Formats: sequence, structure tokens, C-alpha cells
Amino acid sequence: LHHRRLVESLSPHFDEIVIIPCGPRPDKSSVNDIKPIHRATMVDLAFRGIPNARVELFDLELGTFTRTHMLDKIFRVEGEVWHIIGSDLIQNGGRGDSFIHRIWEQGPELWKMLNFAIHARGGYDFRQDDLPPKHHLFDNQIAGSSSEIREKVFKHQNFSNLVAPEVSNYIERHGLYRGVSPRLTVKQSFSDPRLLIFSDEANLRAREVVEKISHLENADNPNMILVIGGDGTMLRAIHKHWRRRLPFLGINIGHRGFLLNNIAPDEIISGQRELMLSHSPLLHVEIITATGERKVSLAFNDAWVERATGQSAWTEVKIDGRSRLPKLISDGILVSTAAGSTAYAKALGAAPLPADTPSLLLVGSNVIEPAGWKSAHFSLDTEIEFTALDPAKRPIEAFVDGVAHGEMKKMTIRVSRIAAVEIA
Repeated sequence: LHHRRLVESLSPHFDEIVIIPCGPRPDKSSVNDIKPIHRATMVDLAFRGIPNARVELFDLELGTFTRTHMLDKIFRVEGEVWHIIGSDLIQNGGRGDSFIHRIWEQGPELWKMLNFAIHARGGYDFRQDDLPPKHHLFDNQIAGSSSEIREKVFKHQNFSNLVAPEVSNYIERHGLYRGVSPRLTVKQSFSDPRLLIFSDEANLRAREVVEKISHLENADNPNMILVIGGDGTMLRAIHKHWRRRLPFLGINIGHRGFLLNNIAPDEIISGQRELMLSHSPLLHVEIITATGERKVSLAFNDAWVERATGQSAWTEVKIDGRSRLPKLISDGILVSTAAGSTAYAKALGAAPLPADTPSLLLVGSNVIEPAGWKSAHFSLDTEIEFTALDPAKRPIEAFVDGVAHGEMKKMTIRVSRIAAVEIA
């Protein structure tokens, strides 16, 4: 909450505030205490609803730590950049011995060049000559300690007054900062359902359900996304709303409905049904097209490549940088999440996985060589790479959750570090 209050207090003074949770840092080991996906989710939840604040997650997704001088260059094209820092970073600045001088990359130069919005933190006194040349001092006296919060969580002490209610609920739900692996499947009750409704408008039965429960819709402050339709409707809802960081509950009015529930709308209205929430990752997919263009997409179900002509596709498959199938001759090859394994992966002949299985599924389509190879499972930290071996003669087309991305030279697939959903 002290981070949110700081942003709220500075918000009237700037056109926009950008919050950037960092990737791995050499000077701050606590950023590695939990997986990036949980940090990304909590940051989105913590700063939700501040009109001119936006969260950028590129450092978490890429596993990088973008230094301040690079951030200044990145955002300079948008306007005049000010860097928000605490007064603890400027102590002894008059002697050229501040934290910025000593620790930051290009610190002495940045001290002279950058605009600093300084938040006066209690307990960190400084002299007038400690202030950098270009600064504005905000004496907002907002106290707080992230390490104190983590310590309270670890000791099972009350911390609800130190974080936003949505963040507190998320920490408790997943068992974060407790020194154990976070839970992938948890129970959750919704006694006061506030719904963001996403439905298949072409389905008459879906429209009837929407009319019956429309009084529960609260699009401004929802605590659940209710999906009414089939698996395709759920997939579209996830792509549109995953960044809201709310559980997705589906009512099956479609065909298969693997990701949805065969329950009556009355059970949602009552709010008495206890739900099982499964944490499902999205895939981060990077494609280098035949023309050299780089495309990045997210997939909930799967990403695959397939032959673009009547000739078979020749593909090299690398696992974590090591060539494991130097020449796969087939119609194509696919990577699926566990939750998406009931879709195209199943159609290719692979056995579907329970939705909460911590595994990726690799499956080939009409494989000629190597003879007998069909599929394999890999852990969630695996990176899988497909390379077209003869793109001129045997062009290969790329697909992400069924969306065509044209002919490709290379496709790299891993679990996203920032994108995941909870399916009820």
C-alpha cells in the first residue's frame, strides 16, 4: 500500500506514472523470492484503478534488469522523464558518495543529467547539498517496508493492513513467501459474486443465461470473469482479459467445454459453491518470419508450425538450446500447455493432461522421421525452439492459438513469466 500511496500522491504532478518491476538484480536478491508470474500479478493488482498509472512488465517477461540510463532512453521519446527515488539514495550526494554514485551504472553521470522526483523517506536524513542538480522534492511522508511485509507473511502474522485486499487474497490463496512451493490448485469461495460477463453472443442459450444473471454484473469492480459458451469463448475471454488477474469461471453452453463447467446459473447466483482454482500458464511465443520480422504472442492452448505447401516440413527441434531432433520430417509439430492439451494436441493423437499438470506437451503431426517418434513431456521451465531447415523449398507456417502468423524461419516457445490465469 505504501507504494500505491506514493504513486497516488505523485500522480497529480505528472502526466503519467510508469511502474516497472525489475527482473533479477545483483543488489537485491529478494526479487527472486517468488516466481516472476506472481510478482507481475501482484503489481497489476496493487496499482489497478489509478487513472494515469501504467505497469510495464518487460523486465519480468525477459528476465532482464534494465538499468536507469536505458530506461531514460526508452521513455524519453514519450516526453520529459523524471525518475522517482527515495531520499535514502541521495544521502552523501554532496560528497559524491551516494548510493546512486556508488552502485548505479553510470551513476556519477546520471546524478548530473537526470531529473529526480525525490520522495522524502522517514529515517533517511540528508543535507541540502546532497540534492542532485535536477530535482523536485516531495515531502509526502509515506512510510512502509516491503521486507517487513514479507517477514510478517512468513511468520503467519497479520499483514492485511499493509497491502491491497486483492494482493492479500492472492498471497494467501497461493501460499506465497512461506518458504514452500506455491499452490497450483486452491479452493476459493465467492459469497459476493461480482461478475464481468463474457458470452458467446451467437448462442441463444448463452444469451438466456446472461439475462438471468445480469443483475450480478459489475464490470467496474468485478471479482470474477464469468464465461458463457464453449472452449472457443473461454479462449477469447482469456486473451482479452488475462491482465485483469481475476479467476475465470465458465458455464458450458458449447460443444465439448473442457475448460468450463456443467453447472446451473442458480449455483453462481447463490454464491455458495466452493470453487477449485487451477493456475494455468500462458506460453510466450517468439516468431522470426520468413522476411526477418520478429513477432511476439501469447498462447493459452498451443503454438505450432506446419507445412505451407504439399511437401513435408523439415524442422530442427532444440530443447534448452540443445538439438534433440536435428531433422524432423513431418506435417508439423506443436507445443501445448496442460490446459490446452484437450485441443489440437489431442487431435494429433497425444493423451490429454489434467489442466493443473506442471508440464508442456510436444507432439508431432504425421511424423515420417525419426520413425516411431510421436510426443514428449517437458517441465515448465523448458524452452523449445523450431527452425525451418529449408524454408525456400519447404516453407513452414506458424500458428499461435489458431491464429496464423505467416511463414517462419524460427519459433521459440517457453512459459510466460508474466501471463497466467486461474480457471475455476
